[in-house]
Amino acid sequence: MDYSVKLLLSEFVTHDVKRFMVSRPEGFEYQTGQGVELAVDEPGWREQGRPFTPTSLRDAPVLEFIIKAYPEHHGVTAKLHTIAAGTSLRMSAPFGTINYQGPGTFIAGGAGITPFMAILRELASEGRLEGHSLLFSNKTPSDIICMQELQHYLGPRGRFLCTRKSDCNCPEGRIDKAFLEQQIDDFGQKFYVCGPPPFVESVNGALRELGADPQALVFEQ
Repeated sequence: MDYSVKLLLSEFVTHDVKRFMVSRPEGFEYQTGQGVELAVDEPGWREQGRPFTPTSLRDAPVLEFIIKAYPEHHGVTAKLHTIAAGTSLRMSAPFGTINYQGPGTFIAGGAGITPFMAILRELASEGRLEGHSLLFSNKTPSDIICMQELQHYLGPRGRFLCTRKSDCNCPEGRIDKAFLEQQIDDFGQKFYVCGPPPFVESVNGALRELGADPQALVFEQ
């Protein structure tokens, strides 16, 4: 790990997702959408780094991470959700994950929204949101990360759906071939896809079947 940083603040975003504000090392630079590895600087945890994407703007004085806990794994995310402000963390240098390549549609499943948060925030700050849209799938409305912020950025170009029946205004269903065919009228654009591996594989397969150029699919590889 290249850097030692401190947790400044953590707070819940949803019932199982927290926002972590972390000190920014002097001279630390990264590209929007890149990831880093974080590890808790405590015995038994220092070598257990996991990849996360900074969701803050690149020129922000501190770093923000939005991290979902998976307590059933008894791993790093669950540990992170228990630490208090002042805890030391180890952080790696940034590495390439999802890089922005121009206007297109972002397609996210659950916590897969996090690299897109950084990109959308940067586009919003520069007044460049025109030509972008979002399809965002979650289990229930209570699982949707930063829904109000995303709605503010994208308005009707931000579409949310839930895989479990709910009483919200989100349609029930999954992002599958039929849904994509219904929602998208231009398969010649860029598509940014992030989420659990089966989600990414399924969405990319459906996009290719619908005529998307495989070279225009941007996802973590």
